[in-house]
Amino acid sequence: MTEQRCLGIDVSKASLDVAQWPLAERVQYANDDAGITQLVAYCQRWPLILIVLEATGGYEVACAVALAAADLPVVVVNPRQVRDFAKATGRLAKTDVLDAEVLARFAAVIRPDVRGVPDEKARELEALMARRRQLIGMQTMEKNRLPQSLPSLRRGIRAHLEWLRKEIADTTDGMRCALEDSPAWQVKRDLLETAPGVGEITALTLLAELPELGQLNRKQIAALVGVAPLNRDSGVFTGKRRIWGGRATVRTVLYMAALAAVRSQHGVLAEFHRRLRAAGKPFKVAIVAVMRKLLTILNAMVRTNQPWHAAT
Repeated sequence: MTEQRCLGIDVSKASLDVAQWPLAERVQYANDDAGITQLVAYCQRWPLILIVLEATGGYEVACAVALAAADLPVVVVNPRQVRDFAKATGRLAKTDVLDAEVLARFAAVIRPDVRGVPDEKARELEALMARRRQLIGMQTMEKNRLPQSLPSLRRGIRAHLEWLRKEIADTTDGMRCALEDSPAWQVKRDLLETAPGVGEITALTLLAELPELGQLNRKQIAALVGVAPLNRDSGVFTGKRRIWGGRATVRTVLYMAALAAVRSQHGVLAEFHRRLRAAGKPFKVAIVAVMRKLLTILNAMVRTNQPWHAAT
């Protein structure tokens, strides 16, 4: 048959459940090298419109990379989007086979954009960033425990804090090494760091967790990160616009960068913030607007390969 199809693949640690849309064919492969090879061969039998997988904590990476390497139209999506879609279509039950069917239908109806799967270095940098966040989280918890702890426990907590400090430093060095191995990334990092408030960690986070930077328009990149205000209107009711979803880790570093730029009291971002506050905007609304403006300019900088002063 030459009919074009969409595929949904439900990924677990042990297996890959595959469903087609609009056909009712179901197959399953092991989530290992042999099974992924069989899956790629299976997908190459038809002219596929789209293959959709959910992000499942890393279990999907090998499969997604193999499909992308075979030049197949694969996209990894946010699980929450798929569950919301399933609820909207009345699919409340949840099994691996049903999840694969929902993914296939999601692919056919929503048609999420296909974006390149990050290469090995990008995944390494992303993993190092995630590990650094975990270590900083543990460090914060231990610091909070220290004043409340019994004297007999404080020595152990201080020793753990010292170990965490060294691990964070080592992880940061690993991130630098990963970046230095790629001249193209180094150029992007230097470019990003010309922006006010954007330091090493912010630049590394953007490179690792926002590879789409410079490839989308300003509305798309704002929506992807989750700094675009969303309407909450119904009938005559008009609710406050809010941001939600997107990439929380990217928003966190953008918030810190925007805050630093605003506190500097000079430059285009600080002036933009002052105008918003003078117009009566609450601090939160104003700082999110600064984050969005900063992201928009960074996106343009990477797309045009221009430093901050030229882009603004």
